[in-house]
Amino acid sequence: MNFELLILGTGSATPVLNRHPSAFLLCIENESFLIDCGEGTQYRLLEHKVKSTRIRHIFISHLHGDHYFGLIGLLSSWNLNQRKESVTIFAPRGLAEILTIQFKHSDTKINFKINFVETDTENIHSILDTNLVSVETIPLHHRIPCCGFLFRSKASKRKILAEKLPENFPIPYIKMLKDGLDISDEFSGEVFLNKDFTTTGSVSKSFAYCSDTAYNELKINQLQNVDAIYHEATFTESELKRAQQTNHSTARQAATIAKKINANQLIIGHYSSRYKILDAHLSESIEVFANTFLAEEGKTYKI
Repeated sequence: MNFELLILGTGSATPVLNRHPSAFLLCIENESFLIDCGEGTQYRLLEHKVKSTRIRHIFISHLHGDHYFGLIGLLSSWNLNQRKESVTIFAPRGLAEILTIQFKHSDTKINFKINFVETDTENIHSILDTNLVSVETIPLHHRIPCCGFLFRSKASKRKILAEKLPENFPIPYIKMLKDGLDISDEFSGEVFLNKDFTTTGSVSKSFAYCSDTAYNELKINQLQNVDAIYHEATFTESELKRAQQTNHSTARQAATIAKKINANQLIIGHYSSRYKILDAHLSESIEVFANTFLAEEGKTYKI
């Protein structure tokens, strides 16, 4: 199963050249899920030739501008390009009102359907469940209501090796093979062993997105054994007091969470503009959790 994360923006609130505000694209099979939408996200999507029709769900962690100021421009451009597909936006209370006011005073009439789903930022809450993926909120601790998102892809049934099937093979038998069963034809007595006609289906994978948050261990049970976690690391330990004052995390704290949840992979980002070089972030995190990666804009991480 294709399951990968494209980094579109790694910065925090204060602009820095060559570092964009938060935005990420999680790609699962042929669907793309946009997670946060900082200023300029639509340009990053164009740069990476992302097909807008594959984005049908947008997840906004909270209403600080570096996480959603790009949304109005993106939706407006989709409208100008005559988008027809509906889009569902998951966000804390207030975003629907903000967008409605913007469109009202710019006399913008959106010609595709926008569904707003208000997120519960204080409790774990299932917000999406399809044949492909399930998503639930991750309560985070920030200055305003904020939540992360836990994505779990669905495991698929066994895959049929069509070229090995006899001609006019009965459809009910194909369904049985997908379910992992061997088949004994009651008329001919012929036996069809599952291992001869199928291969293993894809396994479930998981990705946790932890946006702006102070260090807290409330999410540890929920995130146990995730395949990958993105966790903000705005500061290094030298600025621990500043992190505490602003309800952000250090790289070491992000690594501590990754270790406690037994994650397979940690990606850190949301760097403060005071850091021009990120070597300290990486070394600090690796001391606690070895399989740490710096989020690099334009890079795709396979999960």
